[in-house]
Amino acid sequence: MNIVLMGCPGAGKGTQSAKMQDKFHLYHISTGDVLRAEIAKGSELGKEIAGIINKGNLVPDALMISMLENIVKSTDKGIIFDGFPRTVAQAEALDSMMKRLNRKVTHVIMITLPEEEIISRITSRRQCKKCGEIYHVDPSSPLPTCKACGGELYTRADDTAERVKHRIDVYHQETLPVKDYYKNSGVYKEVDGHQTPDQVFAEISNILEEGAK
Repeated sequence: MNIVLMGCPGAGKGTQSAKMQDKFHLYHISTGDVLRAEIAKGSELGKEIAGIINKGNLVPDALMISMLENIVKSTDKGIIFDGFPRTVAQAEALDSMMKRLNRKVTHVIMITLPEEEIISRITSRRQCKKCGEIYHVDPSSPLPTCKACGGELYTRADDTAERVKHRIDVYHQETLPVKDYYKNSGVYKEVDGHQTPDQVFAEISNILEEGAK
């Protein structure tokens, strides 16, 4: 199975990807992690990507697809595409790439969540400066320290209310058309993200297990 996992910022795609990876033995591709890893290598490609991102621009689709294709070629496992495609053009490019590799997208799962819940979840998110662990806290309470290492917790720049609202606007403008692209494909399903992570995962598991029969 090859899965496109969709959902607005804060819908829990990372959490669900990890659960799917463990249960179904899939290869998880987060485009953000792919780009950060390439930059960390210090390669010529990484320097090029860093230059693009530092100018506030998006990495060109052709470059992103090329990087993803190299990863997909390197594994026989099914893939979870987390954070890609974000536009219809990327969805079309992904379909073409998978066809070249004699694969296809077998499931598109959209985790839905009301906008007010998105804002609440993300603005309550804090990350440890030391180990990177992520927590959800009561914004009105004193900021706790990391339970894992005792490090200081902080609010990431993208997690302020203003930035979250901007990210939601961008998501609606660019990514929701991807939903329409996949909706009539026969592989598109929606899952209610306004549940516990385990309940969301149970719904996703049912979809994947039903599709495997």
